[in-house]
Amino acid sequence: LALESVGFSLIEGALYLGSVVCLRMLVTVGGESATAGTLTRPAYEGPAALVMAARDSLGQVSVLTFGLGALLYYWVFYRSRLVPRWLSAWGLVAIAMVMASGLLVMFGLVESFSPPQLVLALPIAVQEMVLAVWLIAKGFDAAAVASTPEATRAVGHIALNAAEAARPAPGA
Repeated sequence: LALESVGFSLIEGALYLGSVVCLRMLVTVGGESATAGTLTRPAYEGPAALVMAARDSLGQVSVLTFGLGALLYYWVFYRSRLVPRWLSAWGLVAIAMVMASGLLVMFGLVESFSPPQLVLALPIAVQEMVLAVWLIAKGFDAAAVASTPEATRAVGHIALNAAEAARPAPGA
């Protein structure tokens, strides 16, 4: 689940990069429109509208991609108890609200950056800051890390590989 979360974060980053490329294209189209004569200026309105629509769509999909990735890592936090359960549960509820706001914008029920969307996104903004402060101040719960079977297997596998590497080669 953690690797899938990283994958969604990479996809989110690519979508944001595409949104930035759209803005750069819009600057180029606007510059060409400004230097064009008054008779050809309307020819640039269609491409500009298309680039803006692409940018808006990429932004909406990136919010949902962020939501899916965050949902996965908050679920990992909740299950593993690496952070207090109240903090990871808060993240799960808040990210569900962000995804709902993204769907509301996507289906045209609310405007992008409107008060309803911002109210739905506020809990995750606060939660992410609280989580960051928590991790800086207290870190992960060491007892939870040590008690997970995955961590035990990973540590055992690393120790086994280290022991094999330290063993002298046959005939040496």
